Amino acid sequence: MGEKHANGELAIEAKGLKKIFGENKAVDGVDLAIPKGTVYGFLGPNGAGKTTTVRMLATLLRPDEGSVKILGYDLMGEATEVRKKVSLTGQFASVDGDLSGMENLILIGRLLGFSRKEAKERAMELLTAFGLKDAAKQQVKNYSGGMKRRIDIAASIVVSPELLFLDEPTTGLDPRSRNQVWDIIRVLVSTGTTVLLTTQYLEEADQLADRIAVIDQGKIIAEGTSGELKASVGAGKLHVRVLDPDQRAEAAKLLTEELHVDIQLPSDPLAIVAQVSDTELVTNALGKLANANIKLTDFSLGQPSLDEVFLTLTGKPVEDHIDEENGEEVQHIHRKGEVG
Repeated sequence: MGEKHANGELAIEAKGLKKIFGENKAVDGVDLAIPKGTVYGFLGPNGAGKTTTVRMLATLLRPDEGSVKILGYDLMGEATEVRKKVSLTGQFASVDGDLSGMENLILIGRLLGFSRKEAKERAMELLTAFGLKDAAKQQVKNYSGGMKRRIDIAASIVVSPELLFLDEPTTGLDPRSRNQVWDIIRVLVSTGTTVLLTTQYLEEADQLADRIAVIDQGKIIAEGTSGELKASVGAGKLHVRVLDPDQRAEAAKLLTEELHVDIQLPSDPLAIVAQVSDTELVTNALGKLANANIKLTDFSLGQPSLDEVFLTLTGKPVEDHIDEENGEEVQHIHRKGEVG
């Protein structure tokens, strides 16, 4: 996907974005530069500020400080123009459960200015593309979780947005439904839509995002490609298996001396594991094993997982999602209304 932003045009450019609720700095000086035609992953633990940031960028919440341009438009001064270009799909289905999938999409099409014929044609096109044609006449409240997420995204793109905010789009879905949503996102991006994706599923960010920002306590603490973030932690794991179990102790001693790290000895009598940060030391260490005539059946050196990166950067494990906006922040949104 990375080649799509070679021209350097930005879909989102934010500087010093802040939002404070009482004593809580929900968003504390966020800078973003998101190229058009890419997927940008926004990762963070519960209450980190992801949803608050998205609501500001989508014109649903007024920033306290900072400047933002969305697709070239000023967020504060040209909010109406921004709304014409963007769409937001939240964590829960926003369509009407008492209407059928077809009725929901036709209603949205009509509200957006389509003729009845055009709205019906667009609805059928989307239902077919999203694998919902057979459920077109069923009430949405009877849809499965995965079907609800798909109809919700379909509703967001009745008119294809230039920028789509997806806030926790696959929360609570089974792996098959999650993969279906991922495929939809990939198709959207291939047609030119920019996607800002908030997620706590590390695999989701790994699979979809061109670049990833890790946010914690309202601040972006790391940003880059998945590979860059993994490399920034500065550690990988060396897995070694010796041919002769009697040589494992000698091999572990040599690796400890060469790598200058503690060695782990798993229950497997042939295996040795070491956390390493310098690949040159690994090369030298393997050479010393060969010189000592310690034969290996296999070895591998891998980057840490994105889960390990997340834990290292934030000090917190990835948790089951709890909406950071349930409570005080939602009350503020109701009181202040939309930007502009």
